[in-house]
Amino acid sequence: MMRTGIKRLVVSHYVLVVLLTLILVESVFIYSVRTFYYNSIFNSLSNHAQVSASFYNKFHNNLNVLTFESQLPEVTEAFAHDNAELQVINNQGTVLASTSGFAVREQIATKDVKLAAHGETGSWIGSNAVTRERVMAVSTPLEWNGQPIAVLRYVTSLEEVDRFIRSVAGIAVLIGFIILSAVSLISLALANSIVKPINRITAASALMAKGRLDTRVDESYRYELGELARTLNFMAQEIVKSDKLKNDFISSISHELRTPLTSIKGWSETILIGDMQDAEETKTGLKVISKETDRLVGLVEELLDFSRLEQKQLALDIQTFDIRELLSEVVLQLASKAREKQVTFDFACSGSNAGAVPGDENRLKQVFLNIADNAVKFAYPETVIEIRVAEEDGDCVIFIHDEGVAIPEEHLARVTEKFYQVNPQGEGTGLGLAICKEIVELHGGALALESSEQRGTSVSVRLPFRNQATGTL
Repeated sequence: MMRTGIKRLVVSHYVLVVLLTLILVESVFIYSVRTFYYNSIFNSLSNHAQVSASFYNKFHNNLNVLTFESQLPEVTEAFAHDNAELQVINNQGTVLASTSGFAVREQIATKDVKLAAHGETGSWIGSNAVTRERVMAVSTPLEWNGQPIAVLRYVTSLEEVDRFIRSVAGIAVLIGFIILSAVSLISLALANSIVKPINRITAASALMAKGRLDTRVDESYRYELGELARTLNFMAQEIVKSDKLKNDFISSISHELRTPLTSIKGWSETILIGDMQDAEETKTGLKVISKETDRLVGLVEELLDFSRLEQKQLALDIQTFDIRELLSEVVLQLASKAREKQVTFDFACSGSNAGAVPGDENRLKQVFLNIADNAVKFAYPETVIEIRVAEEDGDCVIFIHDEGVAIPEEHLARVTEKFYQVNPQGEGTGLGLAICKEIVELHGGALALESSEQRGTSVSVRLPFRNQATGTL
């Protein structure tokens, strides 16, 4: 119904506009043709009448009221018109003579005769009282001593002219009909060119709505339809990504929650079933339970951060702080874990302004803890993790480099994607670096990674000295 309506709407609007235009143009054209021919006839008769009256007034010195009627045959013969009837009429409107020989002594009271009786040339268009045909009459006065004594009236039929004008009007209407038909066909083709792509796009969107998200719309359509097709395809791709993100989220969280919960449940049952007097076993179990509980708390915090980022609700508390102190705290916090891996930290800071940075201290600490923890986790034993703070191009840049397991090149560009893991069977949700990247970008900065077998892995975090943070994502 909607598609038919669009087609009808397009065609009807085009046809209506063209129809109104044709009516206006043809009306003006036919009126112009009629005016042209009528004016031509009037000018011909008027010129002939005025020349005749002027000639007679100038060269017939013996013209007077008393002798005028005796000169009627001479007047009608001298000033007759080849294509019009000449009538000589007195000032009272009575026909004194006519080249047709009919209707002599007839009374005529048309406006042209009245004007001529008062000394002006006038015209009149109407129907002949006898034949009922349309005629044009032009009247001019004959004067004696500056006073009109009679009227020369030329009458011609308009039937041939009207017939010709009707023929021209008929041809114009026929041409208009042809133009209107052509416009109807063109507008129908145009409507189809709009409606058919809309039908295809509608059908594709219906399939997508039913879950067929692999359906794609042809993007080769021109103008807005192409944009609509690209937008619909992009929407389908984003839905697929969101769906995959949801599945990855469920899979990752299920796996990550199962491991600590299994440990907690196992040690809880061991402690309850075992000998409560065995203090060493109980202490070991409680340590595992505490450690796995902390791990669960960390997972929950990570998921909460992810949720806030997805809902654009992660707010920053921007304050200027000393980045050197923050990184020192990170090193201190990871010192125990680093000793277990036989890894040491080498921390250095250069640049007079490299320390003071505007940002959310707690969120940035979360970022550097995550990056440094990964460095410790993947560093080879008896190696050094370098942490450098420098000033570059008006920004504070923090480098964290470890000599350890490299990130394969094919994974390097994707490790900051949500839920992406180089080793899907390994620990973690795949959210850590993704959240770090989002937090750094919220501060108006950038996070970059480099990794190779020869040089290890380097992570750089660039933070602006000026406050460019958006405050909220």
